[in-house]
Amino acid sequence: MDKKSNEEKEVRFAEIMKEPPYPVDEVFGLIAEAAGAKKDEWILAALQAFSNAGDFDAAYRLVGEFKSELGAKSRGDTVRECLKKSTRDRLVTSFIEAVGFGVRPFAESVGRLGRLLSFQPGTLVLNSAWGLGEIKRLDAFYRRVTVDFRTRRGHQLTFDAACETLVPAPENHILVTAKADPDRIQKMLKEEPGTFVKEMLGSFGNMPITRLEELSAQHGFVKTANWKSFWERARADLRKDKLVEIPTRRAEPLVLKAAAESYGDGWFTAFEQMTDPKSILTAVREFVGAGKFKDLDDAGRAKIADRLAFALKGARKVDDALYARLAACLAELKLDYAVVAKARVYLLTDARYLVAARDLPASEMARLVAFLVAEDKEGTVKAGLFAALPEMCFPLLSATLDHYRNDGACEAAVADLLKSPHAPATLVVLVLGRYHEMKKVKAGEPGKEVETEMEAGFKRWSMLPPLVVILTHAIAIGEGRQSGETLKMQNTVRRLFADQKWLKGIFDLLQPADQVLFFERFQASTTWDPSTHHTIVVRMTHIAPQLAERQAKVSAPEVVARITSLRSYAERKEAYQRLINVEMPANAKRIEFARGYGDLSENAEYQYAKDEQRALMQKQTLMQDEIEAVKPTDFADVAADKVRPGTTVTITTADGADKTYTVLGEWDNDLERNIIANKTRLAQNMLGKKPGDSFDLPDAEGNVSTATIKAIAPLSDELRAWVQVPAGLSL
Repeated sequence: MDKKSNEEKEVRFAEIMKEPPYPVDEVFGLIAEAAGAKKDEWILAALQAFSNAGDFDAAYRLVGEFKSELGAKSRGDTVRECLKKSTRDRLVTSFIEAVGFGVRPFAESVGRLGRLLSFQPGTLVLNSAWGLGEIKRLDAFYRRVTVDFRTRRGHQLTFDAACETLVPAPENHILVTAKADPDRIQKMLKEEPGTFVKEMLGSFGNMPITRLEELSAQHGFVKTANWKSFWERARADLRKDKLVEIPTRRAEPLVLKAAAESYGDGWFTAFEQMTDPKSILTAVREFVGAGKFKDLDDAGRAKIADRLAFALKGARKVDDALYARLAACLAELKLDYAVVAKARVYLLTDARYLVAARDLPASEMARLVAFLVAEDKEGTVKAGLFAALPEMCFPLLSATLDHYRNDGACEAAVADLLKSPHAPATLVVLVLGRYHEMKKVKAGEPGKEVETEMEAGFKRWSMLPPLVVILTHAIAIGEGRQSGETLKMQNTVRRLFADQKWLKGIFDLLQPADQVLFFERFQASTTWDPSTHHTIVVRMTHIAPQLAERQAKVSAPEVVARITSLRSYAERKEAYQRLINVEMPANAKRIEFARGYGDLSENAEYQYAKDEQRALMQKQTLMQDEIEAVKPTDFADVAADKVRPGTTVTITTADGADKTYTVLGEWDNDLERNIIANKTRLAQNMLGKKPGDSFDLPDAEGNVSTATIKAIAPLSDELRAWVQVPAGLSL
């Protein structure tokens, strides 16, 4: 551009900016072609002109298009005043004042203003904690947005919090679809579960199956109790879909691809450059799953074998589970026999397969066992597996017994372990859970087969000890505190015993004398959850009515209402409001800021912020549930005939000293005033006691002595004042 043309443009800019209406597009074009100080001068001149003319749309567009230039000169205050002058809309003016021009980074303020301007009554928005909402009202005076969420109507957020936590909902988002066309969602859930999962991934991004389950329940699509059956149907659909990658481990994400892989020369070129063992295995399994391997020529098979062998070396002594999966893949594809043989020796040496199995998904266990015993001509591997049964994790144990189900040596090994005083918890649970398992088979003449059921469980094993012995082991597993794998087995035992159908099946297999032994042993177990224990005992008497006369009589525990003082309730609500209006928006800001650091999988700041988000969401859910469950009270008219919440208790300790405590609600605690919550151990020991009654008095070290209730009195005037709502707070 020569000097003359520059002069012409200066003349033209000065001419068109003399008076409104301004040709906005031409103004923007001239500014875009200018450079340096001239460009900055024209931007400010145009902004001032649009402002004086009351043309907010043009002023806001100018700020958005040239925010880099305006931001570089730190002109936030100038922009704020010009934008405010350009509009008479009180709501827009309130938006401009709320977004932090001159305080926040300029580009951030512009972005926040754009987001607020997009919020209008009826606008659908998304929030990470509460899902889809509809904006109902915008208050310019108090600078608040009122949003209706599915589980939270009339929720108010400050403009600042709205900028941090709300985004306009895309039209194709599954939550928008659910609101506009709920029948379509229901149809997908019933008839096309795979499509539903793809819609979820497209809306929320790639995620682990556990997160998918959580979101599906949170938004009312699939109840937690129904998830297992739903996911089985969805997974069957997705296995046929080339656009979805299903992980082998639950912690890894489901991935929705933009396009299906063609597996041409480009795929092989990229595959040969791969160095990550996990990625190599995933690529090979996808290739095999697409049906491409069976028609592969020798050169292609050699490339696959080379990369798998490379990956195997990378996983050795680093990730035994991945090493086992790679070795099994090589064996299944019948590639590089020498490498496969060495891998088998590596896993069997020092029973490394036990370590590998702990990190393998359950679906991989049968493959691991088949790989280990593939060349076991002498039976040494089998003997080693049987010797290691007590050390196996539950999925590996299950796969091993399935593999040797019809082997007498396996039955003998299991029987010996179950006859020992301390049978492995995993083995007890496995045998009990599948004791009378049935499977369907076809029998009859060819062409006239009839589907029938045959015994497939451990009931048909003749060497096992009596069933009542195995049940006794199970009861012991359900008792006390457990950890690790035994804790998982304890939870499984408790679920089995609570399953009425399973329990009845067990009783049907027991002789009357053994039924009595089982019942008496279980009833004598006092370390189960009391309500669960009582329910199971009652179910046993319903299944076998003759046991009712042996049932011990127990008095039902007194139900205590969940209450707290007006003071503590108001303080908890204030903390909840601070959580949702300050802490959660601040976390959302940290997440967005951390995204700018690059690759999220290697971004520690992002991971920390997401971990904090999950903790805050859990805290929000817990606090909301508690606020709804606990009722505030001033403890007026509480009778002082016995120790109860709202009474002051004087006790006499074992050494003759008197102490006074005031028992209030479950959130009340003030050491200076000797106020204790009714959920504390001390309060629980005193509740229901009357003057003269004794109780256990614990000290700070956990030691217990005997104390006596001396007197019980109503709350003093000072304490009645304390329980009221503090100044500045409200219910």
